[in-house]
Amino acid sequence: MDKAVGVARGRGKANGVAQHNGDGGDPVTLFEVVKLGKSAMQSVVDEWIESYKQDRDLALLDLINFFIQCSGCKGTVRIEMFRNMQNAEIIRKMTEDYSMFFHQQDSGDYPLTMPGPMWKKFRYNFCEFISVLIRQCQYSIIYDEYMMDTVISLLTGLSDSQVRAFRHTSTLAGNETSFMTTALLNLSGRKCCYHYLSCCTIDLKCCLPVTCVFHFFTQLQENQDEIENMMNSIFKGIFVHRYRDAIAEIRAICIEEIGVWMKMYSDAFLNDSYLKYVGWTLHDRQGEVRLKCLKALQNLYTNRELFPKLELFTNRFKDRIVSMTLDKEYDVAVEAIRLVTLILGSEDALSNEDCENVYHLVYSAHRPVAVAAGEFLHRNPNGNLIPYLVDSLWESSQELLKDWECMAELLLEEPVQGEEVLSDRQESALIELMVCTIRQAAEAHPPVGRGTGKRVLTAKERKTQIDDKNKLTEHFIMALPMLLSKYQADSEKVANLLQIPQFFDLDVYSAGRMEKHLDALLKQIRLVVEKHIEMDVLEACSKTYSILCSEEYTIMNRVDIARSQLIDEMTDRFTHSVEELLQEADDDDIYNVLSTLKRLTAFHNAHDLTRWDLFGNCYRLLKAGIEQGSMPEQIAVQALQCSHYSILWQLVKITEGAPSKDDLVALRRVVKSFLAVCQQCLSNVNTPVKEQAFMLLCDLLMIFSHQLVSGGREGLQPLVFNPDSTLQNELLNFVLDHVFIDQDDESQKGDEEDEANKIEALHKRRNLLAAFCKLIIYDIVDMPAAADIFKHYMKYYNDYGDIIKETLSKTRQTDKIQCAKTLILSLQQLFNELLQDQGPNLDRTSSHVSGIKELARRFALTFGLDQIKTREAVATLHKDGIEFAFKYQNPRGPEFPPINLAFLEVLSEFSSKLIRQDKKTVHSYLEKFMSESMSERREDVWLPLISYRNSLLTGGDEDHMSVTSGSSSKTGSVRSKKGRPPIHKKRIEGEETGKHTQIRLRS
Repeated sequence: MDKAVGVARGRGKANGVAQHNGDGGDPVTLFEVVKLGKSAMQSVVDEWIESYKQDRDLALLDLINFFIQCSGCKGTVRIEMFRNMQNAEIIRKMTEDYSMFFHQQDSGDYPLTMPGPMWKKFRYNFCEFISVLIRQCQYSIIYDEYMMDTVISLLTGLSDSQVRAFRHTSTLAGNETSFMTTALLNLSGRKCCYHYLSCCTIDLKCCLPVTCVFHFFTQLQENQDEIENMMNSIFKGIFVHRYRDAIAEIRAICIEEIGVWMKMYSDAFLNDSYLKYVGWTLHDRQGEVRLKCLKALQNLYTNRELFPKLELFTNRFKDRIVSMTLDKEYDVAVEAIRLVTLILGSEDALSNEDCENVYHLVYSAHRPVAVAAGEFLHRNPNGNLIPYLVDSLWESSQELLKDWECMAELLLEEPVQGEEVLSDRQESALIELMVCTIRQAAEAHPPVGRGTGKRVLTAKERKTQIDDKNKLTEHFIMALPMLLSKYQADSEKVANLLQIPQFFDLDVYSAGRMEKHLDALLKQIRLVVEKHIEMDVLEACSKTYSILCSEEYTIMNRVDIARSQLIDEMTDRFTHSVEELLQEADDDDIYNVLSTLKRLTAFHNAHDLTRWDLFGNCYRLLKAGIEQGSMPEQIAVQALQCSHYSILWQLVKITEGAPSKDDLVALRRVVKSFLAVCQQCLSNVNTPVKEQAFMLLCDLLMIFSHQLVSGGREGLQPLVFNPDSTLQNELLNFVLDHVFIDQDDESQKGDEEDEANKIEALHKRRNLLAAFCKLIIYDIVDMPAAADIFKHYMKYYNDYGDIIKETLSKTRQTDKIQCAKTLILSLQQLFNELLQDQGPNLDRTSSHVSGIKELARRFALTFGLDQIKTREAVATLHKDGIEFAFKYQNPRGPEFPPINLAFLEVLSEFSSKLIRQDKKTVHSYLEKFMSESMSERREDVWLPLISYRNSLLTGGDEDHMSVTSGSSSKTGSVRSKKGRPPIHKKRIEGEETGKHTQIRLRS
């Protein structure tokens, strides 16, 4: 067999075409060898390499015919064609030959798709041959700049053919992972070289001189670069076009192979430029392609070290991946669930709602889907599935789930010697199950994620709901006080049990003469308040009091008395503790103040406690902390929050009644003093105090803004506060110092506690930024302050991109022109920072300059396609940019460019947003700043001016310079056609707007 192959490589050719040997039985072409698979690929490839070394044209001709024949084409490329014709001409000739045998070019009858055991094995043999060929050539002829250039050029041409067989075969060959294997082998060689160099520094008796090893390393680096160039050629020539091929199998090949590339060679290929193709293809109409996408992503998310590179992709395509868990094809849904399970390892990637959408799939009728969802639940035990379990069993097991008497009896049952009792975990689970069944019965709708919304109940369902509510009320009116008494020391159990009264029919207390059970409940709640300082327990108690104090029920007076007595005692205790703390503080005083203040703050959130004047003591604590600088941070945080609630309740009373002038003056004095305290707290040494003060400042400035007097409430004008420039600057500086900070990279990976802390810290920073951005959006803080926010859009896109983008959108709706001026101001700030770092001689090819240009490009995209609406804003932006570019002359003389001239290169990104007549206006404005000599300069330092002028002249009525921007002109013309109004209307608007813009551009 090897001999026959050797004959084919050497003498058995006529005009470069392989022939059968004399016996007529042995395969003598590469296609026949691969098809039959009777010979080891190693020997076949070795013979081909030998023939290449003897005559590379004939050997390559054999390889070219191999690809042609593997496509099912009966035509043959001859040596004359290979040497005298371009690839496009050869492929055109082969297409004609193909059409002679097949009447349609999209025929599916070719080796890769033909049925039968031999053809099923052919694909494996085909890929193995290419893999072995590249692997054997990796140290020699692959770098001769002839073999691979010829092969890649041919495959690229075939992949663009109208013939399906050519596209399929060349795509599979071009995307074959042997290229990646070669790159990895080179990397391994480099690692060996590093290892050898390290040994040489220790053992000077190495067999090879170090200079030889350095030469070897240099050669490896060159080979590595060559491999990367080949990979990029394949990607741009084949993948970019074929990943959206009309044939699903070709699309699947592309996605599968790029997934392998990104996993095996992540340094070069695992970035957003390549990941986006996988993300886009998640929406493919064919299930097999979506399946390949998910499996490719699974291979990446399996490696936790790759998570940082996948962060932006996760944020962008996470919603689509989660939605695919409900894919109509079960195989795709299963793999989507497995991928979501892997994404769990990425911190803060999945929201609670995302997780809940997967949880309920454990009840799927398709077992593989349910099993995959079960694995997700196992990996993420934080999910609370009990509400979904109750909902799933509600129709079939209502009697069991509504057996609240049995549940309460099990919980209240005293242990008897010899009998098995419920463990603590079982008691917690039973209480949670009981509360969920009560909620389901009382509200009569499924939990979050199970329904499309609250539907209208039928008469029968409504009657069942009323009966269930009466039943559970009558039982738990008596049982709940006993349950609270038994479990009052357990905060988790008590917090769950205190949810039950919100589902009561409270009229039963008075109608059934059950006031004694109400007194028992109030007594137990009071004991819980006195025993606990956990906020979730205290908030549950506060909410229960609020429900029981509803004015529509006759029990309101009885509950109000009990609540007032409790508040009286806590207030007295708080006042006494504050006095002792301010005189001489010890640990007991600090604990007493903090514990009582936590209870009062939790109650003040849901109850109007203004008659107890808690603001006075809280204000004293805050002032003492500011003056002495020794107030414990938790006391300061709670005092700030309690004061905030007090102010809000005072505002509620004023807005609901007819306030006197004295009432308004008193509240204004309180608000003014509290705002001053919060402003002083921004410089506190304790971060929690500063963050709390900042959030309350933003909230109060929003509440007491000019919007307070809207809707006919002009009488509240004295309460309006407008922050002065000092306060605005302090708020902005706080955001810059505490929001736009880099993550701590020193933490160890896999530390769940540290990851949880990072998630919580990011959540806090997002809240801080959102609070400040709301002030900008509602015109409480001057819009130019947003420039310091907008300039961080790209750098912190993963963390705050959505907030900044929404802020930009809202500010543009408020004032288009001022928003445009703010955008250009943010770019000017970045440019000035760059000048300070690098000096006046900027490297325009540096990543920093590219980053500013990319930010400008993103800003330009936000103006949308309707150029008429944004016309004046864009023109103003160009005006400010031109003035900035020529603001400072070069101290070396007028023959040198102005210091900020390079900014025009950034400004060019907005030229496409100018309509044609405005380009002429802006160009005229630009010429006012230019001297005659400037327009004649062609040195590199003047390129920004040349580039900007070209961008303004492109698409204009007159073209005074040589401009090569046909694509942008074409795009501009298409856009103008899409938004074209009637001709007469457009002419009038154009004249008026153009005149106005021209006036704006005059200096």
